[in-house]
Amino acid sequence: MNKKKGVAVVFAGGKSSRMGADKALLPFGKHPTLSEFQYFKLSALFHKVYLSTKEKKFDFTDALIFDCQKESSPLVGIVSVFEALDIDEVFILSVDMPFVNKEIIRTLQENNSQQWDAIVAKSPKGIQPLCGFYKKSILSLARNHLAIGNHRLQNLLEEARTHYVAFDSDMPFANLNTPDEYQNAFGII
Repeated sequence: MNKKKGVAVVFAGGKSSRMGADKALLPFGKHPTLSEFQYFKLSALFHKVYLSTKEKKFDFTDALIFDCQKESSPLVGIVSVFEALDIDEVFILSVDMPFVNKEIIRTLQENNSQQWDAIVAKSPKGIQPLCGFYKKSILSLARNHLAIGNHRLQNLLEEARTHYVAFDSDMPFANLNTPDEYQNAFGII
C-alpha cells in the first residue's frame, strides 16, 4: 500500500440509537466530524474514498453513495456500493471504528487473494465485518440475503468465501456506540 490505489468506503449511515446523536457528525480529533476523520485517514491510503449514507449530511465531500433500500444495515450498504460503483473490490470501514490504522489495513491487504469474497478482521472478541475488503463476487449472495431480510453480515460472511485475519487486540476495533465510549476515545487519540 505504498502507492494510493483502490477504493474505500466509510459506512456512515447507521441510526446511532445508542449514542443519542448522529455519531458520524460528532467532532473527533482535529476534525469537525468523525466522518471527516475517517475520510481523510483513508484518503491517505486509497485512491478514492466514499461515504455510504442514507442522506446528504456532509459538507466536506460529494463522494457519497446512498443506500438503495429504506432499511438501515451494513448489508444494504454493501449492495449499494457495488450497485453504484463499477469496481471489483472495496475496503469498508465503519465510521465508528476510528482506531483502525494503516498497519491493520495493510495486514488485511497482504492477506488479500482472488479466491476470497471477503477478507475481514477478527479480534479476540470476534469478527469485525465492517473492517475488511469485499469483492464484487459477494454481490449476488448479498442480494439474496437482502431479499429474504437476513441483514446479519456474519451470516453473509459464513456463507461466502471469507478469509478472517486474526489480530491480537480488540482495542483498534473499538466501536464508539455510546456517549461513554465516545468520551473515553478522547483519552486514546
